[in-house]
Amino acid sequence: MSDLNPTLYLYTQKCTQLLGEPEIRFAGIVDKGGQLIAGGFKEGLVPHEGDETRLQSFLEFVSKASIRKEYDESLGPINYLAARRDKAVLVSFPFPITQILLLISAEPSANIESLAKKVVEIFTDVI
Repeated sequence: MSDLNPTLYLYTQKCTQLLGEPEIRFAGIVDKGGQLIAGGFKEGLVPHEGDETRLQSFLEFVSKASIRKEYDESLGPINYLAARRDKAVLVSFPFPITQILLLISAEPSANIESLAKKVVEIFTDVI
């Protein structure tokens, strides 16, 4: 880990902290090119069939949605985007200053607002 640059190390630590939450299955930081730069699936977790493909599709959707700015002036910037599916809750948090996204996949019973509060607690110093 010590060979990572300090920012990536910080992101890795924060994703690991999120993965400590029982309902979170995946927490990852994705750069503006769509590459996973920190985080991943919870250790020991067997991803649902196609999880990685679905996460990539969701990432493409949120990347496009997050860069849209037409409502920022009237409604304010996007804080997070969420989708509740039968097998998972997917939530993305854009960090516009650093042009990265935090992508979370959680159990379908997860409370989205509670997840959002936890993310704000953990990532306050990098948002």
